[in-house]
Amino acid sequence: MFNNSSKIMFMLILMMGTMITVSANSWLGAWMGLEINLLSFIPLMSDTNNLMSSEASLKYFLTQALASSVLLFAIILFLMENNLFISEKIFSKSMILSALLLKSGTAPFHFWFPNVMEGLTWMNALILMTWQKIAPLMLMSYMQIKLILLICIILSTIIGSLGGLNQTSLRKLMAYSSINHLGWMISAMYSSEMMWLMYFLFYSFLSINLIYFFNLFKIFQLNQLFSLFFVSKSIKFSMFFNLLSLGGLPPFLGFLPKWLVIQMLSAESQLFLMSLLTVMTLITLYFYLRLCYSAFMMNYFEPLWISESSPNNFFMIYSLTLSFISTFGLMAINLIYLFI
Repeated sequence: MFNNSSKIMFMLILMMGTMITVSANSWLGAWMGLEINLLSFIPLMSDTNNLMSSEASLKYFLTQALASSVLLFAIILFLMENNLFISEKIFSKSMILSALLLKSGTAPFHFWFPNVMEGLTWMNALILMTWQKIAPLMLMSYMQIKLILLICIILSTIIGSLGGLNQTSLRKLMAYSSINHLGWMISAMYSSEMMWLMYFLFYSFLSINLIYFFNLFKIFQLNQLFSLFFVSKSIKFSMFFNLLSLGGLPPFLGFLPKWLVIQMLSAESQLFLMSLLTVMTLITLYFYLRLCYSAFMMNYFEPLWISESSPNNFFMIYSLTLSFISTFGLMAINLIYLFI
């Protein structure tokens, strides 16, 4: 991705657009940052080796342009209502929130997200899953309309869980996983800004870790997972432990942010929401475990000539170090807490 200077320039503008939105004092400033961010991500999506990238970039542009125009219209309406001294302004606030939900890919405005993910390279998919969510989520945290957010949390967790059940493409699987995690992030907003930011950081770390593996071995479909890891059993175990960590299985680091959100929802007596989030996460864990079980337990045919080759040592050490943090991070945190 970074082998040409124009991509580096667009990447810097992309980051700048997000920073403008996050630090904006007015809604128009935030909208301007979102537009800069959108128009710099489109050139990054184009890839000569991937025939689906132009289709994905067009889908992404049309969806985001629609969300931007609705957002601008809602901002103008909001500012007009300010001048008219209307106290509630619930309609314009709901429109702003809907536009931001569409921009972030939250259910029920998720229709574009898996299709766009399918046409991207792994590095672009990682940007779309992590960095591109910062600005809409930050603006969403200012809009405390509990009812709309509650509906979006319920739909995101249900669609994110059930949508991934019959997927064979790893990019679509990661897209539905992202939709499910968005439900958890928005529910973390109920407590405080710090809670959802912490959840987002954990989610970003685990996604970077997993997508690093996928990109290193050029894995795009589920069946590639079973036939590729004859090089090293430790790589195979690390990869699947990362997958389970992203799903939030208790011994791993991915369980920690979920644990904190569950504790926060229990303290605020949001028992229905907590139960729904937990049950739907069990469904995502089901398809992760189904995938891992078949990879761990089945004895696949292992040709001898493959076992001689091994990937670059530096990349392997780097990825295995990240995997170690992902796998044993929660235990380390508990031990530190005990000794302190």
